[in-house]
Amino acid sequence: YWRPSTTGSDMGISDVTRPVTGILDAAMDRALVLGYTRIGSGLRRHWWPADPAPDALVGKRVLVTGATAGIGLEMARAFAALGATVHLLGRNAAKVRHCVADIATQVPGADVVGEVCDVSDLDAVKAWSTEFANRVPALDGLVHNAGLMPKDRFVTPQGHELQFATHILGPHLMTERLLPLLRAARGASVVFVSSGGMYSAPLVVDDLESDRDYNGVRTYARTKRMQVVLADAWAHRLAGGDVKVESMHPGWVDTPGVAEYLPRFRVITRPLLREVADGADTAVWLVATRPPSKPGHFWHDRAQRPTTFGWQRPENPARVRRFLHQVSDLTETSKAWT
Repeated sequence: YWRPSTTGSDMGISDVTRPVTGILDAAMDRALVLGYTRIGSGLRRHWWPADPAPDALVGKRVLVTGATAGIGLEMARAFAALGATVHLLGRNAAKVRHCVADIATQVPGADVVGEVCDVSDLDAVKAWSTEFANRVPALDGLVHNAGLMPKDRFVTPQGHELQFATHILGPHLMTERLLPLLRAARGASVVFVSSGGMYSAPLVVDDLESDRDYNGVRTYARTKRMQVVLADAWAHRLAGGDVKVESMHPGWVDTPGVAEYLPRFRVITRPLLREVADGADTAVWLVATRPPSKPGHFWHDRAQRPTTFGWQRPENPARVRRFLHQVSDLTETSKAWT
């Protein structure tokens, strides 16, 4: 379901007030407890851009990965409430069926299609995407939400570290293989769901698979940084066309993943954690409204955010090229990066 909010457009934010809210917004973005928690979204709702129209996605198709729990499931509900045909993708067939039925109950008239694929398994992505393309003529939205943060290091059937495969290789391969469907939509959006934790990690290019001293939280931050870089590279690559690519972070959200992987963090911050609807909001809004987006293409709470903090250097172009070429090699995909 889509939950309408009181927005800046509805309230008539004046040209005088707007600079003040901009300063407050930026300050909250740097003060994590303010910007990333429910406090941030609660305040920003008073000035952020308007909600999409209730029928914004009627006649559109949207695919959400990792959609059987938490933010992904909430995104699927929200897209269905806006009229989209939603392709709800998960790796567990029973959970997929349950979630499809759940949304059908909560959203009258919802059109939800279950999809089963393990995003981390590149062979599975190839097989599923081929079958998907044979039955779907166009795709208006693709949200790469699947994610995890295991404490121990695991590898996929192809021998890739699990987080790197789930957050980077699988989504990249899926985007590449579904690109004809995205172009056929004549106005599609791709959104990578990253994390504010990416600010704590540099772009690592000499240990993509976390072979040395694996740490689940550190690898998560690294791969979330990679997602932001990859989304920006895709946006540059497709610039001039009608497919938009962005990344976003949902803030600190009370999800099953947080409870499983960060139990102490959840205990300490639970009173301030966002509801899943808050975490899903910006990704849904990006697909439904397709706002203008500048290089960096990183969003939070319906506004673009810097990809580095003030003391961090911008990404080195040579390092970015090396990263992109490695991803292309590992997925056997095009190196047509700009």
